[in-house]
This record gives sequence, C-alpha cells and structure tokens, in this order.
Amino acid sequence: MKPLITSFLLILTLTLSAQSNQFVGEYSRSLSEKEKHTIEYKLTLNPDGTFLFHSYSKIQGGNSAEDNKYGKGKWSAKDNLITFSANKKEDFDSKYTLDFNNSTARFITKNPRDKSDKVVKTKLQFLESEIFWMKSIDVFKV
Repeated sequence: MKPLITSFLLILTLTLSAQSNQFVGEYSRSLSEKEKHTIEYKLTLNPDGTFLFHSYSKIQGGNSAEDNKYGKGKWSAKDNLITFSANKKEDFDSKYTLDFNNSTARFITKNPRDKSDKVVKTKLQFLESEIFWMKSIDVFKV
C-alpha cells in the first residue's frame, strides 16, 4: 500500500510543478516605427518564483535619447493569472525602480484541445498595473 501512495504523491507533485513551469521563461515585445522610435520590453519569469523586467526606449526628438527602466520581484500563478509583487526593502534600489505591486497578467496560449491550424502565440497580457504604460501590454514568449 505504501508504494501505491508514494507513487500517487510523486505523480501529483510532478503534475503540479509542470503546470507552474508552463509560465517560466522569457517574454519580450519590440515596437518600432521606421527606425526612429524603438521600445522594447523583456520579462523573465524564473522557476524560483522571481522575475526580472527591463524596458528600453529610444525616441528621436524626445527629451532623453535612450531610457532604461528595470523592475524585479516575485510572481505567483493561480489558474491562468499571474500576480506580481515587489518588496520595498529587497527589490528596489537605484537600478530597479519599477513597482510591479498590484500588477496582474493573463497567460494566453493555444488550447491543447484545439486541433485547428490557427496560430496562437503564447503571451502574457497585462490586465492591471500601477505602472500606467504596462496596462494592456502583451509580451510574447520567446
């Protein structure tokens, strides 16, 4: 009886870890307009529940030619929603200034039961964020 219970618990643990690992990876988005303006976003979700975010913008004719912004913290997933949080003492310094507290993104991928030829890029779609320019931003899994 013990081997049966042990096998069941092992399978359950592997299934649960595989579900959260589907979110892990690098996501990016690049927007450019005729080589004049460039905006790039890069988000990395690590398996240990931490994340790193980098935003790069180069806008011709703007006040600053190039701008880099960084954020880091922790992420957690429930169903297909990913919630981001940042600890004021640990995750903020002179480099990491973006506050991802109260940010939520939806994980979107093609349904495994969908057998059509329709292409659905795996992405995170930000639904809520106190960073005003992050609302409704899609970043695609690399």
